[in-house]
Amino acid sequence: MTLSRPTSPASRQRGRMAWIASWATPLVAAAAYLLFWPIPVSPVPWEAPKDAGYTGAHQPNERLKGLQRIALGEGQSGPEHMVAHQGWLYTGLSNGEVIRVDTATTGKRETVLNTGGRPLGLDVDEQGRLLIADAYKGLLRVSGQGAQAKVEPILTKVSHPVPDDPVRYADAVKVGPGGTLWLTDASRRFGAQESGGTFEASVLDILEHSCTGRLIAQDPATLQARVALTGLCFPNGIAFSADGKQMFLSETATYRVLAIDLAKLSLVRTFDGHVGVPTIQQAMQQGAAKVLIDNLPGYPDNLMRGEGGRIWVGLTKPRSPVIDAAAPHPIMRSITLRLPRALWPVPKAYGHVIAFDDTGRIVADLQDATGAYPETTAVTEADGKWFVQSLHAHDIGWMPAQPAQP
Repeated sequence: MTLSRPTSPASRQRGRMAWIASWATPLVAAAAYLLFWPIPVSPVPWEAPKDAGYTGAHQPNERLKGLQRIALGEGQSGPEHMVAHQGWLYTGLSNGEVIRVDTATTGKRETVLNTGGRPLGLDVDEQGRLLIADAYKGLLRVSGQGAQAKVEPILTKVSHPVPDDPVRYADAVKVGPGGTLWLTDASRRFGAQESGGTFEASVLDILEHSCTGRLIAQDPATLQARVALTGLCFPNGIAFSADGKQMFLSETATYRVLAIDLAKLSLVRTFDGHVGVPTIQQAMQQGAAKVLIDNLPGYPDNLMRGEGGRIWVGLTKPRSPVIDAAAPHPIMRSITLRLPRALWPVPKAYGHVIAFDDTGRIVADLQDATGAYPETTAVTEADGKWFVQSLHAHDIGWMPAQPAQP
C-alpha cells in the first residue's frame, strides 16, 4: 500500500487560489465587457411614465384577430405605410420596392419602382405625384407612371444644426395646408442605413433617448427646406386636424402623440429671445404644442386620417418593463446593448391599432395579443375597408370597416 504525502498548508492555499483564479478570470472579463466594451450609444437618463397597461380605452380585446390577407409576393415584406389613391393602395417594402394593389382586394398587384433604399412613409401631392420618405435616400418625388416614372430626390439635407446636414432617417411625409411638405427625420444620431436597418436604428435611438429627431418643412415649389422643430424623441407619423390648423405628431420613444399649432409654431422664440428653430420643450412652454395623448401602452408609429374624424395610429410593439425600469439608469441600457441581440429587451409581437379624434379621445381600439399580424403601424381606410400596415409582415392585412365603437 502506498501512502500519499500529506499536503502542506501552503500547497492547499495555492490550490484554493488557483481554483478561485480559474473562476474569477472569466467573471472579471465578462464584467469588463459588460461595463466597458465600446457601443454606439450614450444613453441619457429620463423618467418613463408609469405604464397603465391595457386599461381604460385600451381594455384587452380581439377585434384585430382574423385579418384577411393580400400576398405581397415571395420573399417580400414590410408594408410599413400605405396611402390610397385612385383605387390603388401604394406601399413600400423592405427590399426597396414600391408596389400598388387594388383596393377592391382582387389581388391585382403592380410594381411601381424600386428606390434602392427603404421606403417608409408615402403621400400624394397636389399634382398627383407620389412622395416617398425613404429611410436611406431622404424625401423622393415620383413623376409619371410605369416605365416613364421619374424618381427625383428633393430633400436629402437641411442646414440645421450645421450647413448641409444630412437627413439620416426619413420616416413620414405628409402634404399639409397650402401644399407644404412635412417630413420627420427620426434621428440625427442613428442613420437607418448606417445602423443596419430601420429597426436596428430605432432600437439604438430609443435606448439612447437623446431625442435628436426633428420636423422639417419644405416649400413644394422652390424646394427650400427648413427645420421647424427639434428635440423630438423619435418623431414618426404625421396627420392634420380637420381644419388644417393643427398637426398631430407621434413621438415613438415617449409613448405619446403631440398636437402642434402651426400658426403659433412659427412664432416660438428660442432661449436667446430670437425666432429660430425651437425645441419641443420651447414650443410647449410658449403654447405652440401640447401632449394630446400620453402614456400609450405601446410605441406609436404612423398616423393616418380616416373617415368620420378618425385618426389611426399603430402601436408597433407593447412597452417593455425592462426598458421602462432602465429609463433613469443609463448604465443598465449600456449593458443591455452589450448583450447578444437575442437578449435585447425587444417586446413580443402584439397587434394593436387605435383611432382618436381631434380632441385626443380614443374612438376605436383593436387588438390581437397573439401578434399574428406583427408590428402593426397604422390603418388606412379605403373602399369600405381597413387596411392594416406592418413593419415586418409578409402580406397586407385588411378587414371590412366596422361600425363606430362606444
